[in-house]
Amino acid sequence: MLGLDLLGKKTNQLVGTFEKKVREGQKQLEKLLGDSGMMDAAKLSTLTEMSDAYRAMAEDLLLHPLRFVGAEVDLARKHAALGAYALARLTGQEKEQVAKADPDDRRFKAEEWHTRLPFDVLHQSYLINSRAFLNWVEEMEGLPPAGREQMMFYARQLTSALSPANFLITNPEALKITWERKGMNLVDGTRLLIDDFRQNPSLFNVGMTDRSAFEVGGNLATTPGKVVYQNDLMQLIQYTATTESVSKRPLLIVPPWINKFYILDLTAKNSFIQWLVNQGQTVFVISWRNPGPEMRDKAWENYMLEGPLAAMEAVTAATGEDEMNLLGYCIGGTLLASTLAWLKKKGKEPVVSATYLTSLLDFSDPGGIGVFINEHSIRGIERMLEHKGYLDGRAMAFTFNLLRENELFWSFWTNSYLKGKKPSAFDLLYWNTDGTNLPAAMHSFYLREMYLNNKLVEPDALSFAGESINLKEIDVPSFFLSARQDHIAKWKTTYKGALVHGGDVRFVLSGSGHIAGVINPPYKEKYGYWTNETMSENPDEWLETAEDHPGSWWPHWLEWIQQYAGEPVAARVPGDGELEVIEDAPGSYVRVKAAEAAG
Repeated sequence: MLGLDLLGKKTNQLVGTFEKKVREGQKQLEKLLGDSGMMDAAKLSTLTEMSDAYRAMAEDLLLHPLRFVGAEVDLARKHAALGAYALARLTGQEKEQVAKADPDDRRFKAEEWHTRLPFDVLHQSYLINSRAFLNWVEEMEGLPPAGREQMMFYARQLTSALSPANFLITNPEALKITWERKGMNLVDGTRLLIDDFRQNPSLFNVGMTDRSAFEVGGNLATTPGKVVYQNDLMQLIQYTATTESVSKRPLLIVPPWINKFYILDLTAKNSFIQWLVNQGQTVFVISWRNPGPEMRDKAWENYMLEGPLAAMEAVTAATGEDEMNLLGYCIGGTLLASTLAWLKKKGKEPVVSATYLTSLLDFSDPGGIGVFINEHSIRGIERMLEHKGYLDGRAMAFTFNLLRENELFWSFWTNSYLKGKKPSAFDLLYWNTDGTNLPAAMHSFYLREMYLNNKLVEPDALSFAGESINLKEIDVPSFFLSARQDHIAKWKTTYKGALVHGGDVRFVLSGSGHIAGVINPPYKEKYGYWTNETMSENPDEWLETAEDHPGSWWPHWLEWIQQYAGEPVAARVPGDGELEVIEDAPGSYVRVKAAEAAG
């Protein structure tokens, strides 16, 4: 026993010394990078968290050597089996693979990974090692859930980056193409790499689509309409009716400003806005400005006052209607809830129904982005925001891509730079790379008070423009749509937000994810959706008794909103009301790129 105690003390001393040395080196590296200007505070914060994660892994190895030895024994057993597999193949025998890639892992789908023995063994060895490492990290003791998720995220980034598919010499597909094209694929890949650097000055993002194939206002965002109002923060678009009569009450859409509004108006066949217009709705949409450093002080309440509140006044001026329906998507829905609660405190009731598309009101489980939601990370982001005045939208896009790094980063890396293949033309990926910046004041508040502190669902915990807000006081009928595979706004968390919301609440669950679950036009007949008239306290109970429907949720929602749309009136023409036409849709604000806005 005495010997074990001495060993434990020695181990703890060793761990303490190791931690002290690592932290000293970490501080010196941060100072060097910060003073040189190579990294801003947000990147330094991320670097610190990564090094902290890897340090914790090393400490766990020292503190729990038996667990590590056990993992090593299991790993050795699997590598022995892989050796037997290789020997069997060398002697012409058929043998089951020791490690198989997951069905949705496309890195090793090509036949060269399986028909050529060296690469067959290499990719199986990688799978064995990476899975063993991730399992070891997942089973680390004494970690809180948030810390474990963060540790797993950084461990996954490391294993994904080290995949043999990412390097020319270890990728049989890339080597075959290099041989067949006499190296011209590497020339083409270098050109694509240079072009991606030029497209993203000072902030590299891998190219995901053929940018030359798309033009906003050309073959994207083409629903006819006019800009009828604008201020420093947004333009308001009124779309041209395609029916002789329209619903009396107009529909105002509050899209996210983390991305551009034309996700709702991609191509004509997939356009939610065009579909709404064709159903006899008078549709208005907010097109947010792409901010630069001059808008650093625009706060959440500015987005409320100059966004939906200003837009509602403009809609009334354009149509003569004092009542309308509102729809918010993603963070636009979060802002919509804030606005409705604020209006309730003011005793104003211009909104007769509210629709929330994949919107978080309760932030208790923020999804994949939660790995970046902690005091240390947010302080780093705030220091960067204070210095620059905005968060670069391209950095935000890169962060979200890392939540699915193999699909949204490394697959494009290998196809473009190793194989020399120009990315295909895909409208959704073009939109995904056309990011927007976020003002410092707004983004700091959003991260800290909503994501970190979850204040939005606390009664009267937040105040805007002189009024505290309480979501329970909202009494307009509401329709919540969530997506079952959404990793940004997880459906069970959006369900919790719906329970907090006052009024008559209807919750609908779509198939697929954050985008495809929403942009699901009826002609595709994809995914399906679930409905349940009863709002149980437990989301799993709600789903157990929910009714499954095939096809798109759009017609179901249209049937719901018709009861609040009012009787038919003659179709409205943009510019015929009190507001004059400023320019054709989609307007000028949406055309500004993140890098241009940043100067």
